[in-house]
Amino acid sequence: MADSRETDNRIDGETEEKPRTRHKGKHDKDKPWDDPSIDHWKIEKFDPSWNESGMLEVSSFSTLFPQYREKYLQECWPIVKGALKEHGVACELNLVEGCMTVSTTRKTRDPFIIIKARDLIKLLSRSVPAPQAIKILNDEMQCDIIKIGNLVRNKERFVKRRQHLVGPNSSTLKALEILTGCYILVQGNTVAAMGSFKGLKQVRKVVEDCILNKMHPVYNIKILMMKRELAKDPALANENWDRFLPKFKKKNVKQRKVKTKEKKPYTPFPPPQQPSKIDMQLESGEYFLSDKKKQAKKWQEKQEKQAEKTAESKRRREEAFVPPEEPTKDPRASTDDKNDVAQIALSVKRKAKEFGKQKSAENIDAETYIAASEGPSSKMKSKKNSRT
Repeated sequence: MADSRETDNRIDGETEEKPRTRHKGKHDKDKPWDDPSIDHWKIEKFDPSWNESGMLEVSSFSTLFPQYREKYLQECWPIVKGALKEHGVACELNLVEGCMTVSTTRKTRDPFIIIKARDLIKLLSRSVPAPQAIKILNDEMQCDIIKIGNLVRNKERFVKRRQHLVGPNSSTLKALEILTGCYILVQGNTVAAMGSFKGLKQVRKVVEDCILNKMHPVYNIKILMMKRELAKDPALANENWDRFLPKFKKKNVKQRKVKTKEKKPYTPFPPPQQPSKIDMQLESGEYFLSDKKKQAKKWQEKQEKQAEKTAESKRRREEAFVPPEEPTKDPRASTDDKNDVAQIALSVKRKAKEFGKQKSAENIDAETYIAASEGPSSKMKSKKNSRT
Protein backbone atom coordinates (compact mmCIF):
# COMPACT_ATOMS: atom_id res chain seq x y z
CA MET A 1 0.00 0.00 0.00
CA ALA A 2 2.84 2.33 0.88
CA ASP A 3 4.55 1.64 -2.48
CA SER A 4 1.35 2.46 -4.38
CA ARG A 5 0.98 5.77 -2.51
CA GLU A 6 4.58 6.72 -3.36
CA THR A 7 4.06 5.98 -7.05
CA ASP A 8 0.84 8.06 -7.05
CA ASN A 9 2.70 10.98 -5.46
CA ARG A 10 5.50 10.75 -8.09
CA ILE A 11 2.97 10.78 -10.94
CA ASP A 12 1.23 13.80 -9.42
CA GLY A 13 4.61 15.57 -9.05
CA GLU A 14 5.49 14.98 -12.69
CA THR A 15 2.14 16.25 -13.97
CA GLU A 16 2.14 19.38 -11.80
CA GLU A 17 4.86 21.86 -12.94
CA LYS A 18 6.32 23.67 -9.96
CA PRO A 19 7.86 27.12 -10.59
CA ARG A 20 11.67 26.98 -10.25
CA THR A 21 13.05 29.53 -7.87
CA ARG A 22 16.35 31.14 -8.97
CA HIS A 23 18.88 31.12 -6.18
CA LYS A 24 21.20 34.10 -6.25
CA GLY A 25 24.76 32.93 -5.86
CA LYS A 26 28.09 34.63 -5.48
CA HIS A 27 28.44 35.11 -9.27
CA ASP A 28 25.07 36.84 -9.63
CA LYS A 29 26.05 39.84 -7.53
CA ASP A 30 25.97 43.35 -8.99
CA LYS A 31 29.32 44.20 -10.54
CA PRO A 32 30.94 47.58 -9.94
CA TRP A 33 31.40 48.06 -13.72
CA ASP A 34 27.67 47.49 -14.46
CA ASP A 35 26.97 51.11 -13.63
CA PRO A 36 25.48 52.88 -16.72
CA SER A 37 27.55 55.97 -15.97
CA ILE A 38 30.76 54.04 -16.80
CA ASP A 39 31.95 54.23 -20.42
CA HIS A 40 33.27 50.77 -21.26
CA TRP A 41 34.80 51.93 -24.56
CA LYS A 42 36.93 54.64 -23.00
CA ILE A 43 40.67 53.91 -23.11
CA GLU A 44 42.34 55.23 -20.01
CA LYS A 45 45.83 56.64 -20.24
CA PHE A 46 48.51 54.30 -18.97
CA ASP A 47 49.99 55.13 -15.59
CA PRO A 48 53.60 53.92 -14.98
CA SER A 49 52.67 53.13 -11.37
CA TRP A 50 50.60 50.19 -12.65
CA ASN A 51 53.79 48.37 -13.70
CA GLU A 52 56.68 49.61 -11.55
CA SER A 53 58.82 46.48 -11.97
CA GLY A 54 58.94 46.79 -15.77
CA MET A 55 59.13 44.01 -18.36
CA LEU A 56 60.57 40.59 -17.55
CA GLU A 57 61.46 39.62 -21.15
CA VAL A 58 62.72 41.63 -24.11
CA SER A 59 60.21 41.87 -26.98
CA SER A 60 61.33 43.10 -30.38
CA PHE A 61 59.86 43.62 -33.86
CA SER A 62 61.60 44.40 -37.12
CA THR A 63 60.33 45.33 -40.58
CA LEU A 64 61.94 45.90 -43.97
CA PHE A 65 61.65 49.16 -45.89
CA PRO A 66 62.10 49.93 -49.63
CA GLN A 67 65.31 51.49 -50.89
CA TYR A 68 63.67 54.79 -51.90
CA ARG A 69 62.76 55.42 -48.23
CA GLU A 70 66.38 55.13 -47.05
CA LYS A 71 67.30 58.80 -47.42
CA TYR A 72 64.12 60.08 -45.73
CA LEU A 73 64.45 57.64 -42.81
CA GLN A 74 68.04 58.76 -42.22
CA GLU A 75 66.85 62.37 -41.96
CA CYS A 76 63.85 61.76 -39.68
CA TRP A 77 65.34 58.97 -37.51
CA PRO A 78 66.39 61.30 -34.64
CA ILE A 79 62.74 62.45 -34.31
CA VAL A 80 61.50 58.83 -34.23
CA LYS A 81 64.20 57.83 -31.74
CA GLY A 82 63.30 60.71 -29.40
CA ALA A 83 59.56 59.87 -29.53
CA LEU A 84 60.19 56.20 -28.67
CA LYS A 85 62.69 57.07 -25.93
CA GLU A 86 59.93 58.85 -23.98
CA HIS A 87 58.10 55.49 -23.73
CA GLY A 88 61.28 53.51 -22.92
CA VAL A 89 61.53 51.74 -26.30
CA ALA A 90 64.82 51.27 -28.16
CA CYS A 91 64.99 51.53 -31.97
CA GLU A 92 67.63 50.75 -34.58
CA LEU A 93 67.95 51.61 -38.28
CA ASN A 94 70.00 49.09 -40.26
CA LEU A 95 70.85 50.49 -43.69
CA VAL A 96 72.88 47.43 -44.73
CA GLU A 97 69.99 44.98 -44.38
CA GLY A 98 67.34 47.65 -45.02
CA CYS A 99 65.30 47.06 -41.85
CA MET A 100 64.06 48.89 -38.75
CA THR A 101 63.95 47.23 -35.32
CA VAL A 102 62.17 48.22 -32.09
CA SER A 103 62.63 46.48 -28.73
CA THR A 104 61.69 46.92 -25.08
CA THR A 105 64.19 48.00 -22.42
CA ARG A 106 64.37 48.06 -18.63
CA LYS A 107 62.72 51.48 -18.64
CA THR A 108 59.63 50.18 -20.52
CA ARG A 109 56.53 50.22 -18.32
CA ASP A 110 53.59 50.03 -20.75
CA PRO A 111 53.37 46.45 -22.09
CA PHE A 112 51.33 47.51 -25.15
CA ILE A 113 53.72 50.25 -26.28
CA ILE A 114 55.85 47.71 -28.18
CA ILE A 115 52.83 46.91 -30.40
CA LYS A 116 52.42 50.63 -31.02
CA ALA A 117 56.13 50.89 -31.88
CA ARG A 118 55.74 47.99 -34.34
CA ASP A 119 52.88 49.86 -36.05
CA LEU A 120 55.06 52.98 -36.16
CA ILE A 121 57.87 51.32 -38.14
CA LYS A 122 55.28 49.66 -40.43
CA LEU A 123 53.78 53.05 -41.26
CA LEU A 124 57.23 54.56 -41.85
CA SER A 125 58.06 51.78 -44.31
CA ARG A 126 54.79 52.49 -46.19
CA SER A 127 55.77 56.14 -46.91
CA VAL A 128 53.78 57.77 -44.08
CA PRO A 129 55.54 60.98 -42.98
CA ALA A 130 57.31 60.71 -39.60
CA PRO A 131 55.31 63.49 -37.79
CA GLN A 132 52.05 61.73 -38.78
CA ALA A 133 53.33 58.21 -37.98
CA ILE A 134 54.45 59.23 -34.45
CA LYS A 135 50.78 59.97 -33.59
CA ILE A 136 50.19 56.18 -33.51
CA LEU A 137 51.88 56.09 -30.09
CA ASN A 138 48.76 57.75 -28.61
CA ASP A 139 46.27 55.30 -27.08
CA GLU A 140 43.24 56.65 -28.99
CA MET A 141 44.96 56.35 -32.40
CA GLN A 142 44.92 53.03 -34.30
CA CYS A 143 46.22 52.02 -37.73
CA ASP A 144 45.39 49.58 -40.50
CA ILE A 145 47.49 48.67 -43.53
CA ILE A 146 45.20 47.31 -46.27
CA LYS A 147 46.86 45.14 -48.92
CA ILE A 148 45.27 45.75 -52.32
CA GLY A 149 47.92 44.35 -54.67
CA ASN A 150 46.64 40.78 -54.67
CA LEU A 151 42.92 41.67 -55.12
CA VAL A 152 43.18 42.23 -58.91
CA ARG A 153 45.32 40.22 -61.32
CA ASN A 154 45.29 42.58 -64.29
CA LYS A 155 47.76 45.42 -63.67
CA GLU A 156 45.95 47.95 -65.90
CA ARG A 157 42.64 47.39 -64.08
CA PHE A 158 44.41 47.66 -60.73
CA VAL A 159 45.98 51.02 -61.62
CA LYS A 160 42.64 52.33 -62.96
CA ARG A 161 40.68 51.31 -59.85
CA ARG A 162 43.38 52.68 -57.54
CA GLN A 163 43.07 56.00 -59.38
CA HIS A 164 39.28 55.91 -58.76
CA LEU A 165 40.07 55.65 -55.04
CA VAL A 166 42.38 58.68 -55.16
CA GLY A 167 40.15 60.73 -57.49
CA PRO A 168 40.99 63.88 -59.48
CA ASN A 169 43.42 66.05 -57.47
CA SER A 170 42.95 63.60 -54.53
CA SER A 171 39.39 64.94 -54.02
CA THR A 172 37.86 61.49 -53.33
CA LEU A 173 40.57 60.68 -50.79
CA LYS A 174 40.08 64.02 -48.99
CA ALA A 175 36.31 63.45 -48.80
CA LEU A 176 36.90 60.01 -47.27
CA GLU A 177 39.32 61.48 -44.72
CA ILE A 178 36.75 64.09 -43.65
CA LEU A 179 33.84 61.62 -43.36
CA THR A 180 35.75 58.83 -41.58
CA GLY A 181 38.05 61.04 -39.51
CA CYS A 182 41.09 58.99 -40.62
CA TYR A 183 44.38 59.76 -42.30
CA ILE A 184 44.62 57.76 -45.56
CA LEU A 185 47.67 57.25 -47.78
CA VAL A 186 47.63 55.20 -50.99
CA GLN A 187 51.13 53.96 -51.79
CA GLY A 188 51.97 51.16 -54.23
CA ASN A 189 50.16 47.95 -53.34
CA THR A 190 48.92 49.10 -49.90
CA VAL A 191 46.64 51.68 -48.32
CA ALA A 192 47.75 52.97 -44.91
CA ALA A 193 45.02 54.39 -42.65
CA MET A 194 45.19 55.95 -39.18
CA GLY A 195 42.24 56.80 -36.95
CA SER A 196 39.58 55.28 -34.69
CA PHE A 197 38.36 51.69 -34.94
CA LYS A 198 35.03 52.78 -36.42
CA GLY A 199 36.69 54.95 -39.06
CA LEU A 200 39.21 52.24 -40.00
CA LYS A 201 36.37 49.76 -40.53
CA GLN A 202 34.64 52.18 -42.92
CA VAL A 203 37.90 52.89 -44.79
CA ARG A 204 38.60 49.17 -45.29
CA LYS A 205 35.10 48.59 -46.69
CA VAL A 206 35.36 51.51 -49.14
CA VAL A 207 38.84 50.47 -50.32
CA GLU A 208 37.94 46.81 -50.86
CA ASP A 209 34.66 47.69 -52.63
CA CYS A 210 36.57 49.98 -54.99
CA ILE A 211 39.41 47.57 -55.84
CA LEU A 212 37.05 44.58 -56.25
CA ASN A 213 34.77 46.75 -58.45
CA LYS A 214 31.76 46.22 -56.16
CA MET A 215 30.97 49.92 -55.68
CA HIS A 216 32.55 53.19 -56.76
CA PRO A 217 33.97 55.28 -53.86
CA VAL A 218 31.68 58.20 -54.77
CA TYR A 219 28.58 56.10 -53.92
CA ASN A 220 30.12 55.02 -50.62
CA ILE A 221 30.83 58.67 -49.83
CA LYS A 222 27.14 59.51 -50.45
CA ILE A 223 26.10 56.73 -48.06
CA LEU A 224 28.53 57.96 -45.38
CA MET A 225 27.20 61.51 -45.73
CA MET A 226 23.63 60.30 -45.26
CA LYS A 227 24.65 58.23 -42.22
CA ARG A 228 26.26 61.30 -40.69
CA GLU A 229 23.02 63.28 -41.12
CA LEU A 230 20.91 60.43 -39.70
CA ALA A 231 23.18 60.15 -36.65
CA LYS A 232 22.31 63.75 -35.72
CA ASP A 233 18.63 62.79 -35.20
CA PRO A 234 18.20 61.18 -31.72
CA ALA A 235 14.78 59.74 -32.72
CA LEU A 236 16.48 57.44 -35.26
CA ALA A 237 19.21 56.22 -32.90
CA ASN A 238 17.63 52.77 -32.32
CA GLU A 239 16.09 52.32 -35.79
CA ASN A 240 17.30 50.59 -38.92
CA TRP A 241 18.63 53.09 -41.48
CA ASP A 242 18.43 50.82 -44.54
CA ARG A 243 15.18 52.42 -45.72
CA PHE A 244 16.84 55.86 -45.79
CA LEU A 245 20.05 54.83 -47.55
CA PRO A 246 20.22 54.75 -51.38
CA LYS A 247 20.62 51.41 -53.13
CA PHE A 248 22.92 51.52 -56.13
CA LYS A 249 22.51 48.83 -58.74
CA LYS A 250 25.53 47.71 -60.71
CA LYS A 251 25.11 48.32 -64.42
CA ASN A 252 26.61 45.75 -66.74
CA VAL A 253 28.41 47.67 -69.47
CA LYS A 254 28.64 45.81 -72.76
CA GLN A 255 32.19 44.79 -73.37
CA ARG A 256 33.79 44.64 -76.77
CA LYS A 257 33.81 41.24 -78.33
CA VAL A 258 37.27 39.87 -78.76
CA LYS A 259 37.97 39.01 -82.37
CA THR A 260 38.91 35.38 -82.59
CA LYS A 261 41.27 34.32 -85.31
CA GLU A 262 39.97 31.68 -87.67
CA LYS A 263 41.74 28.43 -87.10
CA LYS A 264 43.43 27.02 -90.14
CA PRO A 265 42.78 23.39 -91.03
CA TYR A 266 45.18 21.09 -89.24
CA THR A 267 47.91 19.53 -91.37
CA PRO A 268 50.36 17.02 -89.92
CA PHE A 269 53.10 18.20 -92.29
CA PRO A 270 55.25 21.20 -91.34
CA PRO A 271 55.29 24.29 -93.60
CA PRO A 272 57.90 24.34 -96.40
CA GLN A 273 61.24 25.73 -95.39
CA GLN A 274 61.88 29.27 -96.60
CA PRO A 275 64.99 29.75 -98.80
CA SER A 276 67.93 31.24 -96.98
CA LYS A 277 70.02 34.18 -98.14
CA ILE A 278 72.72 31.88 -99.52
CA ASP A 279 70.13 29.83 -101.46
CA MET A 280 68.79 33.00 -103.07
CA GLN A 281 72.33 34.06 -104.03
CA LEU A 282 72.96 30.64 -105.54
CA GLU A 283 69.79 30.89 -107.64
CA SER A 284 70.67 34.36 -108.96
CA GLY A 285 74.35 33.45 -109.49
CA GLU A 286 75.55 36.22 -107.19
CA TYR A 287 77.21 33.71 -104.90
CA PHE A 288 79.88 32.91 -107.47
CA LEU A 289 80.81 36.54 -108.18
CA SER A 290 84.04 38.04 -106.87
CA ASP A 291 84.11 40.66 -104.14
CA LYS A 292 84.82 43.48 -106.61
CA LYS A 293 81.89 42.53 -108.82
CA LYS A 294 79.63 42.25 -105.77
CA GLN A 295 80.65 45.74 -104.62
CA ALA A 296 80.17 47.09 -108.14
CA LYS A 297 76.69 45.55 -108.30
CA LYS A 298 75.75 47.01 -104.93
CA TRP A 299 77.04 50.43 -106.00
CA GLN A 300 75.04 50.25 -109.21
CA GLU A 301 71.83 49.31 -107.32
CA LYS A 302 72.46 52.16 -104.95
CA GLN A 303 72.91 54.61 -107.85
CA GLU A 304 69.67 53.38 -109.46
CA LYS A 305 67.73 53.85 -106.23
CA GLN A 306 69.26 57.30 -105.79
CA ALA A 307 68.30 58.29 -109.33
CA GLU A 308 64.72 57.13 -108.75
CA LYS A 309 64.51 59.17 -105.54
CA THR A 310 65.92 62.31 -107.19
CA ALA A 311 63.48 61.99 -110.09
CA GLU A 312 60.59 61.58 -107.69
CA SER A 313 61.61 64.59 -105.61
CA LYS A 314 62.08 66.69 -108.79
CA ARG A 315 58.61 65.70 -109.99
CA ARG A 316 57.10 66.71 -106.65
CA ARG A 317 58.85 70.12 -106.77
CA GLU A 318 57.68 70.77 -110.35
CA GLU A 319 54.06 69.95 -109.46
CA ALA A 320 53.79 73.28 -107.68
CA PHE A 321 54.65 75.19 -110.92
CA VAL A 322 52.24 73.32 -113.24
CA PRO A 323 49.32 75.69 -114.13
CA PRO A 324 45.85 74.36 -113.46
CA GLU A 325 43.70 73.36 -116.43
CA GLU A 326 41.25 76.06 -117.53
CA PRO A 327 37.64 75.01 -118.06
CA THR A 328 36.79 75.00 -121.85
CA LYS A 329 33.34 76.08 -123.04
CA ASP A 330 31.43 73.72 -125.30
CA PRO A 331 30.25 75.56 -128.55
CA ARG A 332 27.15 73.38 -128.77
CA ALA A 333 26.06 74.48 -125.36
CA SER A 334 26.40 78.20 -126.32
CA THR A 335 24.24 77.78 -129.50
CA ASP A 336 21.64 75.94 -127.49
CA ASP A 337 21.55 78.81 -125.00
CA LYS A 338 21.13 81.36 -127.82
CA ASN A 339 18.25 79.38 -129.37
CA ASP A 340 16.57 79.19 -125.97
CA VAL A 341 16.83 83.00 -125.54
CA ALA A 342 15.38 83.64 -129.04
CA GLN A 343 12.44 81.36 -128.39
CA ILE A 344 11.72 83.08 -125.10
CA ALA A 345 11.82 86.53 -126.82
CA LEU A 346 9.35 85.40 -129.53
CA SER A 347 6.94 83.97 -126.99
CA VAL A 348 7.06 87.24 -125.01
CA LYS A 349 6.29 89.31 -128.15
CA ARG A 350 3.31 87.10 -129.08
CA LYS A 351 1.87 87.40 -125.59
CA ALA A 352 2.32 91.23 -125.69
CA LYS A 353 0.44 91.48 -129.04
CA GLU A 354 -2.41 89.33 -127.80
CA PHE A 355 -2.66 91.41 -124.64
CA GLY A 356 -2.78 94.67 -126.74
CA LYS A 357 -5.56 93.37 -128.97
CA GLN A 358 -7.65 92.45 -125.96
CA LYS A 359 -7.25 95.94 -124.48
CA SER A 360 -8.19 97.72 -127.76
CA ALA A 361 -11.36 95.60 -128.17
CA GLU A 362 -12.48 96.50 -124.67
CA ASN A 363 -11.99 100.34 -125.18
CA ILE A 364 -13.96 100.67 -128.56
CA ASP A 365 -17.42 102.38 -128.28
CA ALA A 366 -20.41 101.41 -130.51
CA GLU A 367 -20.99 105.04 -131.88
CA THR A 368 -17.43 105.52 -133.07
CA TYR A 369 -17.47 102.09 -134.65
CA ILE A 370 -20.68 102.96 -136.64
CA ALA A 371 -19.36 106.38 -137.70
CA ALA A 372 -16.16 104.87 -138.91
CA SER A 373 -18.06 102.31 -140.98
CA GLU A 374 -20.32 105.02 -142.67
CA GLY A 375 -17.68 107.48 -143.82
CA PRO A 376 -14.17 106.89 -145.12
CA SER A 377 -11.38 107.42 -142.75
CA SER A 378 -9.26 110.60 -142.77
CA LYS A 379 -6.34 108.67 -144.10
CA MET A 380 -8.27 107.51 -147.19
CA LYS A 381 -9.40 111.19 -147.94
CA SER A 382 -5.87 112.46 -147.75
CA LYS A 383 -4.74 109.76 -150.22
CA LYS A 384 -7.48 110.77 -152.78
CA ASN A 385 -6.57 114.46 -152.55
CA SER A 386 -2.95 113.71 -153.23
CA ARG A 387 -3.83 111.70 -156.36
CA THR A 388 -5.93 114.52 -157.80
